[in-house]
Amino acid sequence: MDRLHRMYLSLGSNIGACVHLPKAVQRLREIGKVEEISSVWETESVGFDGPNFLNSCVSFLTPLEPVEFKEKIIRPIEADLGRVRSSEKNAPRTIDIDIVLYDDQPLNTEFWEYAFVIVPLAELIPDFVHPTKGEILLEAAQQAQGQVWMRKREDVVIS
Repeated sequence: MDRLHRMYLSLGSNIGACVHLPKAVQRLREIGKVEEISSVWETESVGFDGPNFLNSCVSFLTPLEPVEFKEKIIRPIEADLGRVRSSEKNAPRTIDIDIVLYDDQPLNTEFWEYAFVIVPLAELIPDFVHPTKGEILLEAAQQAQGQVWMRKREDVVIS
């Protein structure tokens, strides 16, 4: 059997988010093992004016490497859920899935600066050391949360 790798994925949506976040997790469950899911957090759009985002993080087990996972799993799920990629990197989207941690290796460290990534991630791995700040993730998340508007959306449940 292939060795399983633990990935932490950041999920976000600001088009039909209450529908697309649960559907993305359902699709992940159909192809592998979702171990944990954070709360859903609402945040304002970053980098453009648009509807607020709903964000969550999941822990996922897979035998795939990050590039293969992105090509074979993430891109098809995003496409199936109506994600349209354009030249505008920060355009509104039905779903966005990013790998932020692969086993214990942080990926896409620029994402680790955003509260919408580290606040839900800190629910899953509070004692992980933030890759650029050097402090535990829970502390970094609390700091980041104090600098932006965000709220937990207990009315949006992903199972």
